[in-house]
Amino acid sequence: MNDDAASLLPDPTPSRRAFLVTTLATGFALSARPAQASTVVTAADGLDCGPVSVPVPGGTSPGYVARPKGKANPPVVLVVQEIFGLHEHIQDVCRRLARDGFMAVSVELYARQGDVTKLTDIQQVLAVVRQVPDAQVLGDLDALVAFAKAQGGDTSKLGITGFCWGGRIVWLYAAHRADLRAGVAWYGRLRGEASALQPTHPLDVVASIKAPVLGLYGAKDTGIPVADVTAMDAALTQAGTPHAFHVYDDAGHAFHADYRPSYVEADAKDGYRRMLAWFREHGVG
Repeated sequence: MNDDAASLLPDPTPSRRAFLVTTLATGFALSARPAQASTVVTAADGLDCGPVSVPVPGGTSPGYVARPKGKANPPVVLVVQEIFGLHEHIQDVCRRLARDGFMAVSVELYARQGDVTKLTDIQQVLAVVRQVPDAQVLGDLDALVAFAKAQGGDTSKLGITGFCWGGRIVWLYAAHRADLRAGVAWYGRLRGEASALQPTHPLDVVASIKAPVLGLYGAKDTGIPVADVTAMDAALTQAGTPHAFHVYDDAGHAFHADYRPSYVEADAKDGYRRMLAWFREHGVG
């Protein structure tokens, strides 16, 4: 992909520390220790795909784009990273979506705080991630939409999906962006303590959610109890917001992460199928 969207780069103000991160992770995040025979590798033939520099407020951040070769104005899907950053698994998800006709775009959302893909310990990763404000993430995703549009994507058919840390962001983005067509949240946290950087959580913003969201969760997820899913389902129903949940009885957290021991192949494939159907039902594609 050629990057001709430099005009989107905002002028940094003197009070904002400019940043510039130009490299994208190669391989998998070190702290995830990938060593699974089940790891899926999606070929790039027939696709235009690769790393890009995405203009975001205050600088640029590394990103990844995959789209069908020769397809004009493909619908756009934002792919939001796991806690481990924009590493090979998330890039592969982009290629999978491109093979199904979408322009899939992702941007490194921790670039200002640090590169978690090079860290070996989960506590080091958490120390970086805890510094990331939700407002920064939502603003960077808005910038990613503008970038995708400048690259020929059809952002009138805009969807979003995200995993783990990114699953929570899907819910927040559905409350943030009025023109979002649909979202699919994979095992994203639904409740939490309010803080300066994370003032609200999905259960707090139900009344503001504008786009239909499909939630994919595991019944054996020790970090996200099924009771939270039930509470979110009930709140969305009371608000009259179109939505759906599917809870996989034999899956825990990160059941889509094929490079990790948590992977549940049948449920991951079923969830991906449901995601495609959800997007197409709601005008993404």
